[in-house]
Amino acid sequence: MEKNVGSMDRNIRFGAGAVLLIWGLVFKGGFLLILLGIALLATGYLNFCPAYKLIGMNTNKR
Repeated sequence: MEKNVGSMDRNIRFGAGAVLLIWGLVFKGGFLLILLGIALLATGYLNFCPAYKLIGMNTNKR
């Protein structure tokens, strides 16, 4: 699994993922927000995004 998520992209994913996860937990019926938040946090942590792989995108500068 090659890294295709750069550092700025990773930080944005962590921030957005945390916000969506908290928002989904606070408001009832936020199951999709929780899933999306977890997905963003996971892709940020792994530095790999399957969607980027499908479209041939790479934000990793290394």
